[in-house]
Amino acid sequence: MADDMDLDLVEISPNADPPVCKIIDYSKFMYDQRKKQKELASKAVKVVIKEIRFGPNTSDHDYEFKKKHAIEFLQGGSKVKAFVFFRGRSIVFKDKGEILLLRLAQDLEEYGKVEHMPSMDGKKMNITIAPKK
Repeated sequence: MADDMDLDLVEISPNADPPVCKIIDYSKFMYDQRKKQKELASKAVKVVIKEIRFGPNTSDHDYEFKKKHAIEFLQGGSKVKAFVFFRGRSIVFKDKGEILLLRLAQDLEEYGKVEHMPSMDGKKMNITIAPKK
């Protein structure tokens, strides 16, 4: 029947009793499958990470300004990666940097959740906050 119609006989379910086959145009079937995969990939959520940089001795006004930006990023659906950058002798103030990042995490608690707590990475101390769904 498939030869008469110039189509292909495709085995759909070989484990069924009896096996299930379908008469279709196989190249069109594969084209549709690729099209569906491409459409699913385009609808997939792309994670955007926004960075906010602090110094260990950041003033209150600068902190509030950057916190406001972090809130906007989280409400927009982006992740926020905040880090304290230590230059030269400021590495002595690691505890200040950690307190600053924990304060930021606490202030942003209603907008996002902490993915990982503050950790040192070379001369930076990082914290990542993901938006709440």
